[in-house]
Amino acid sequence: MPQLEREEYIEQAYFFSAFRERMEDGHPAQDILGRIGEELLSTTNLPRAVSYMQAESKLTGLIAPAMQMMPHYFAPFQTFVIKKAESETGRFEFSQALLILEREARYRSDGATRAGMFVYQFETLSRNRLGYREGLAAMSRDDLYDEDWSDFIKTLLARLGDVDFADLIFIRSLYYLNERRRKASEYQPKFPILFGEKEGKIARAHRGRDPSLLFMALQRQLGYPEVPRPRRFSESEAKVVELEQRVLQLENRLKLLDNEIHGQEVDINSLMVKPGETAGVPSGWGKKAQVEAHPPAPDRIKSGGGQESETWDFQYPPMS
Repeated sequence: MPQLEREEYIEQAYFFSAFRERMEDGHPAQDILGRIGEELLSTTNLPRAVSYMQAESKLTGLIAPAMQMMPHYFAPFQTFVIKKAESETGRFEFSQALLILEREARYRSDGATRAGMFVYQFETLSRNRLGYREGLAAMSRDDLYDEDWSDFIKTLLARLGDVDFADLIFIRSLYYLNERRRKASEYQPKFPILFGEKEGKIARAHRGRDPSLLFMALQRQLGYPEVPRPRRFSESEAKVVELEQRVLQLENRLKLLDNEIHGQEVDINSLMVKPGETAGVPSGWGKKAQVEAHPPAPDRIKSGGGQESETWDFQYPPMS
């Protein structure tokens, strides 16, 4: 993907932000895509991209396939994040993916550095457990990175878990090179230098420590974008959900009693638990049963996320 103009990334940031906010308000994804395309700057290519995404969502209910067909506009990592959010086998929320891409697009519009973008994307993989193999492959194909950076990203998978993440940054930094040349002025590094002196100094101070502390230090000191943390339900929210389920159960019991008193037949279909509704109260309880000849077309983006087998069960991420 060639680097886009700054106005394209500004519109992308607005698109991901508005998409997320309206989905959280309960609007169908297809309606959002149809309306938001009219709000975008017409001199950019994003309105046409959104129109294609809307057409794809009407067919499959997904937008990742449409993004994958536009590698000249959407970066491979952007498509990878949306693909993971639309996966049916995980817990990576779609709103979380949109917030990640919003901050990434905003950082690109502000003049992203290769080191800053690498740290942001790598932390995204680690914090959300999206899978390193596919994630690093998507990162390496981004045209923001030159050949040296792409080679470095491709070799990371073999070194993760064996080498501390802070050391991976430190030995590729200008700070490390200067330290070695103070002792041996003719020293020549074996690998290209990718990080600056400040990154190397911060990485050295965090050797052997929790990598999350390194990420936070880089964000504070160098202005790197902060990766949004997965949303956790509070205790009060969990109680509200539980109360809603109990109310639905009481409504259906009262309905059964009312039908029995008046001698009416019970609609068994309204009581059957459908596949995928084994947790909590089935969504159809407490509502009037509707029989349709054909299932409705998908009108919203599927949420969820995936986790590949090569990811580790660590707190975030254990590099030591």
